[in-house]
Amino acid sequence: MKIVVKLGGFAFPLKINEELIKSFALKFREIHESGHKLTIVAGGGEAARVYINAARKLGASESFCDQLGILVSRLNAKLIIASLNELAAPKIPESLDEFQSLLPLNKIIVMGGLQPGHSTNAVAALIAELIKADLLINVTDVDGVYTKDPRKNPDAKLLEEVTINQLQEILSLNEVKAGTYKLLDFLAIKIIERSKIPTWIINGKNPSNLIKVIKGEKIGTKILT
Repeated sequence: MKIVVKLGGFAFPLKINEELIKSFALKFREIHESGHKLTIVAGGGEAARVYINAARKLGASESFCDQLGILVSRLNAKLIIASLNELAAPKIPESLDEFQSLLPLNKIIVMGGLQPGHSTNAVAALIAELIKADLLINVTDVDGVYTKDPRKNPDAKLLEEVTINQLQEILSLNEVKAGTYKLLDFLAIKIIERSKIPTWIINGKNPSNLIKVIKGEKIGTKILT
């Protein structure tokens, strides 16, 4: 299969967790060695938010803040490349054209953001659309999509499946400033909808969940397109 994994910012705390990155690298290696074509998009995480908040206080525009987030996400991508060694493409693509030029290498392609206004979730969706991916997996620090924010609402219920309209309604209260994208932003949702990309949102605190969802186990939330 052609698989795109968006690895959320939880995997890149300010104090870098090398063991967590190594755990993901083992799963990425397993996916690659099983014959799947794998692309990984790294989120910006806590460091991106620190830089963005500082720049905003210094008077920077939102597009400038987005650029900072992109740079940090590419640094995070470098960490994944370091953990994969020879399995990873040596370059981080900075455009869709550069991404396509790396496909013939038959390596794991790792990247971060592309341009201001596009979250790394949207980048992952664009890549999935471009290569006609069989699976787009959004790896987060929650079990999937809930009816409400589970951190604030104890009565929030996990949804095994969610329609695009339901997802838009649930996420409609989120901010769209740089560094504030939650789960999926509206651009990512639109891309998933228009190309009917098979998409799952799963909890990555246990990296083995990646293998489970690829094998077809019921885990996380499936987005119905």
